[in-house]
Amino acid sequence: DQFSSLSLYKSTKIEFLTPRKGIPMKSALVMIDMQNDFVLPDAPTKVAGAYATIPRLSEILSYFRQSHLPVFHVIREYRKDGSDIEISRQDAFLKGPAYAVPGTPGVEIVSELSPLQNEYKIVKPRFSAFFGTELELILRRLKIERIVICGTQYPNCIRATAFDSLSYGYQTLILTDGTSAASEEIAIANIRDLRNIGIQCLTFAEYKELK
Repeated sequence: DQFSSLSLYKSTKIEFLTPRKGIPMKSALVMIDMQNDFVLPDAPTKVAGAYATIPRLSEILSYFRQSHLPVFHVIREYRKDGSDIEISRQDAFLKGPAYAVPGTPGVEIVSELSPLQNEYKIVKPRFSAFFGTELELILRRLKIERIVICGTQYPNCIRATAFDSLSYGYQTLILTDGTSAASEEIAIANIRDLRNIGIQCLTFAEYKELK
């Protein structure tokens, strides 16, 4: 399935990431930036591989909902004047087209993945879902041990969130067939780097086999 199902990087389970062998870990799903402006095929700021992951992400969402596990929808929002965007993106943003602006259709999560009323919506001001948000506070309150990450895109928000998740002491896992990049080459390079620091990168089917 597009750039996220990578036979070159067949998953291997990393035993040291499961210290309480045989005891299920309490997990939370963190789905990142699946917004119209980044996903829809006609969006000027689309990530090339994102749209194709929607069917798998729908399955992943259903699984977590049926398992009564917490779901976090993490998104971007920028002021129209560009005053809160990363300095490296500000010039391009102001020249247009602007994206992820509150009140516009583009900022909304794609309809197939719309949050339920009891799910969490986190607005992040930078690449990481942890930076400047309440995510860490809620995860601790919920006694989460493993964070399962998916969405878009690998080198930016996925990677930054995964690194911070590991730094905060969470068992960290990325669902490769529910995560996208602008190209297969970019996806492969990032999966290699993430695995090299001990982050599990598994398909959804492989994840369901874990305890």
